[in-house]
Amino acid sequence: MRYFILGAGSWGCTIAQLLNDNGHDVLLWAHTDELAAKLSETKAMPHVPDVKLDVPVTSDISNGKFFDVIVIATPTQFIRNVLEKIDYKPNVVLNLSKGIEISTGKRISEIVSEILGCDYAILSGPSHAEEVALRLPTAVVVAGKYADIFQKEFSNEYFRVYLHNDITGIELAGALKNVIAIAAGIVDGLGGWDNAKAALITRGLYEITKFSTHFGADPITFMGLAGIGDLVVTCGSKHSRNRRYGEMIAKGFDPIHLLDASKEIVEGAYTCKAVVENYGNDFDLPIIKEIYQVIYNGKSPLESIKSLMTRSLKVEMEEVKKWLEKNLKN
Repeated sequence: MRYFILGAGSWGCTIAQLLNDNGHDVLLWAHTDELAAKLSETKAMPHVPDVKLDVPVTSDISNGKFFDVIVIATPTQFIRNVLEKIDYKPNVVLNLSKGIEISTGKRISEIVSEILGCDYAILSGPSHAEEVALRLPTAVVVAGKYADIFQKEFSNEYFRVYLHNDITGIELAGALKNVIAIAAGIVDGLGGWDNAKAALITRGLYEITKFSTHFGADPITFMGLAGIGDLVVTCGSKHSRNRRYGEMIAKGFDPIHLLDASKEIVEGAYTCKAVVENYGNDFDLPIIKEIYQVIYNGKSPLESIKSLMTRSLKVEMEEVKKWLEKNLKN
């Protein structure tokens, strides 16, 4: 199939190059004329300038009508505005972005359905653009319309795609792991406490699973590449902007100033806001809510850790166990 990629950041450029490697017809859309011209002239991959970007670039979004697949590689909070520029109904949208819309609390599949009303698929997993651009081994999952075709067309000797069937679980796992990565970065910034980081990742996965199953996600999803796989790489990698953001907070930098000054989008900060402000009263999400307090209400990281450690004592995985017992019986 022919692919029109919305978003010329690091991930959009990387996927464009991957599809080009695989022999597919690709056109990359940049949101400004200046960016399109720069990428066309320099042919340098964002964040990996030594890698050549050998694909055509345009700033005219109407060109998408000539392609089979519209690929979303745009920061979540800008997706609605970008899609509203499309005046035709695409055959299918393949989403690569990870987040939840702040103003509505909607997942990206819901935004696509509302605005375009077309078929939808998602590709996600532990896949930092910096490594995929260097053609290092990576494995992800794909779910939704034409998933079997996307599996074949994206897979090659350095990029392996597994089929999946849980769009909701994949979307929420990809969005929420960024919030937990901020918490992991805070622990790194405070001294790299291994015990605490392991606890945050494990309990963070529980919060992600508990929240997501409420919306129909399969808890098994969070044991795979889109769940624990993506969470581990985002909480531990030097490439993780969400982890780095948490580390800078722990070192005393102002969270809001960091967001305003950053040239990169820290999706976890906005996903955290979306979850707490749209669903916070309905769910017990202690880690996510403490990260919200640190970012938006100025609570100190050490006080947040103390709050987490002194909560009322619990039974581990209690709510997920109840979900499994209920659904396995049915």
